[in-house]
Amino acid sequence: MANRDGYRFKADPIRHHALVRGDAVAVIFQGRETTYRQLDQRCNQVANGLVAAGIRPGQRIAVLAKNTDLFYELLYGATKVGAVLAPINFRLAPPEVSYVINDTQAVLLFVGLGYDDLIAGIGDQLGGLEQIISLHDGSYEAWRDGQSEADPRAEVCEHDTIIQVYSSGTTGHPKGVEISHDNFIQYLPNAMDEWGAWDDSDVCLVTNPLFHAAGCVWSYTAFYVGGTNVLMPEVDPAAILKTIESHGVTQALLVPAVILFMLQTPGVENTDVSSVKMIMYGASPIPLPVLERALEIFDCGFGQLYGLTETTGAVTYLPPGDHDGSDKMKSVGKVMAGAEIRVVDEHGGDCAVDGVGEIIVRGKTITKGYWNLGDETAKAIRDGWLYTGDAGYFDEDGYLYIYDRVKDMIVSGAENVYPAEVESALAGHDKIADVGVIGVPDEKWGETVKAIVVVNPGETLTAEEVMAFARTRIASYKIPRSVDFVNELPRNPSGKILKRELRRPYWEGYDRQVN
Repeated sequence: MANRDGYRFKADPIRHHALVRGDAVAVIFQGRETTYRQLDQRCNQVANGLVAAGIRPGQRIAVLAKNTDLFYELLYGATKVGAVLAPINFRLAPPEVSYVINDTQAVLLFVGLGYDDLIAGIGDQLGGLEQIISLHDGSYEAWRDGQSEADPRAEVCEHDTIIQVYSSGTTGHPKGVEISHDNFIQYLPNAMDEWGAWDDSDVCLVTNPLFHAAGCVWSYTAFYVGGTNVLMPEVDPAAILKTIESHGVTQALLVPAVILFMLQTPGVENTDVSSVKMIMYGASPIPLPVLERALEIFDCGFGQLYGLTETTGAVTYLPPGDHDGSDKMKSVGKVMAGAEIRVVDEHGGDCAVDGVGEIIVRGKTITKGYWNLGDETAKAIRDGWLYTGDAGYFDEDGYLYIYDRVKDMIVSGAENVYPAEVESALAGHDKIADVGVIGVPDEKWGETVKAIVVVNPGETLTAEEVMAFARTRIASYKIPRSVDFVNELPRNPSGKILKRELRRPYWEGYDRQVN
């Protein structure tokens, strides 16, 4: 079913702009400009190359790379022939990368600069891979440019999965969230009604990693209207400021921690940021002093977004007018058009105003589920409602507030960290008898990871040793930033660690249990 703009598939806006304004710049990356005509043609070449490589509809291809403009060619090329792109978090440790690649069942892997040694080191664990193509030594371009530029116009369905984004797993392994054509296509018109006027003159700054849904959706917003994406390889506050000034950025999506770092960058007051119309932020509320300083420097609108990978994009929005220093700033705003949100008690009944319960979401942007995890999908999506694991409440004016987490997830910066992953990694240490992992407040990152460790009798262990051990097994952002040692962990009769009790002393003085 087409959306109100007549689009059915994710690549349709790019096809349209290639036809009507093909010379307009679609992407700028490290000084390299790609027009809409070039982008569409290269996506066609990738699509035809995938078919020639034997990739079938529904089959996964994987990519491990920092942000690159070639990512868009792979994503939109794959969508044109029904293949599914599975981007891998480039911050993962080798065992985690191995797990994700194997879980995708990909036979083709694209590798960016800096990751050849990692892949070589786990090569004997990747039995399903048939071909690896480098994105940095000319191999990719040679492969792509040898293909036809004709649009394959393959038979695909709006409900087909087009990208498989991995989120941290509550049971210790990442889960592949399946996102379809219509998740994207049905999301954008409603979102842009909320966010205000975008058009083909907009210059969109993309700093979020493209292995995140947020990075993909934010990029797609500019492509949708025919604007220009200025893509950065990774977050660098000083480089972000220079990029805003040199490219006349009008729209940006940043996490509060990055906004803080930008404000702390020497010379920020002398940077010309007058082009910026709007800065969106998400993952955590922005502290009032940071917002006040940001408003002074950027003199533009600020909007907060709340959503999950499983919702494709944001489902609530706090517009600039509510960034006024009032208590509304503690909320994540109101429900966006196209989404339904309820706050329910343990029996599934709706909570009263100001009553805390689990936030559940329904709408056309909800994922179809987790790749090859039927039980996990059934737990998360019930009768069309996605159970987010976040606890919150509505006030009498319809603003949604995040209060706590039904699940134990830690949000540090813009990264989700599940304690189970960290606990599983640390449990392998021969001196650790028991371990619990929690999130504790942090001024820069919102929360950071803390490990609370019970050491085996007669053994000694330091915080530095715990962190060093973790560094060999999990991604750097999951490594505990602090370690406390105790004689025993609080557990309920069934043996489950009482995380709320562990968190309590660190959250004293806070009016909610998330930061």
